[in-house]
Amino acid sequence: MIVVVTPNPAVDVTYRVDEQRIGTTQRVRRVERRPGGKGLNVARVLAAEDVVTHSVLPLGGASGTWMADAVAALGLPVTVVPVPGETRSTITVVDDLAHPTMFGEPGPDVPAMTWLRVDEAVRAAVRAAVCAEPAAPAAPDADALVIAGSLPVGSPPDVVVPWITDALAAGALVVADLSGPALLAAADAGATICKPNRDELAEATGRTDERAGALDLLRRGAGTVVVSRGSAGIAAHTVDAVVEVPAVPGVTGNPTGAGDAATAGLVLALARGADIATALRTAAAFGAAAVLRPVAGEIDHDAAHRFTTDLETTRSHA
Repeated sequence: MIVVVTPNPAVDVTYRVDEQRIGTTQRVRRVERRPGGKGLNVARVLAAEDVVTHSVLPLGGASGTWMADAVAALGLPVTVVPVPGETRSTITVVDDLAHPTMFGEPGPDVPAMTWLRVDEAVRAAVRAAVCAEPAAPAAPDADALVIAGSLPVGSPPDVVVPWITDALAAGALVVADLSGPALLAAADAGATICKPNRDELAEATGRTDERAGALDLLRRGAGTVVVSRGSAGIAAHTVDAVVEVPAVPGVTGNPTGAGDAATAGLVLALARGADIATALRTAAAFGAAAVLRPVAGEIDHDAAHRFTTDLETTRSHA
């Protein structure tokens, strides 16, 4: 089982317009509303690959109720932790010409006592995952915890620490797809994989050089640092080496959610015992396959598995 925590879930609203223009009234051709947030997108991709997941979602207000109902309708196992305030929304504006524009709300003010209830929910889900019998011969060989997305504005970054330390103590691998001070806290807690993109790595560490930023996280305690490079591919940094996989060439479409799909591919491969090179190829392939789908949380299954076999890995020693 893979436990997925979305610290700051959102109702994802996608507006499709003819052309994005600032300062004018525009007609929306189509509106799509889906339960979202990075972690939930990861869980949806994993579930579509027949992986057993369990999501932990802090939700509040009318939008939180809508989201809980929508997640239940998807058939995803979930623990909802009630929070005061209103679950946020994200608005993505998409046309056929420009890169999508996303507006992300900050999220509700989550008090310390509520984070303690999230701690309890994560601990219980991880314990159930570790103690559960395999559901099928094809089930993952290792249990995992994925923490993906932002924290609500004003939340202390160290709220992620007990989730990570408890999961590691239970024998699960931990993938932290976080940013800012929360990424540093995840490294300090010894996350198996820290997975920022280049911009997030630079912002968190203050290092413009990718290798230097990755080494900072490794010195803090991260096991491996996996850096998403967008159109330049993906790389895994250890103290001794850098393993790199290029992006799948010639793929166009909607890049929203590609990073979440890459995280899903990475954790799926690692949980099934793959080495880091294979996991990176799976991550790159899943990310590209997500671009072929119109909304986040989905991939083109056939394309993902085709792309995986087409990618090559390079390794350099630091």
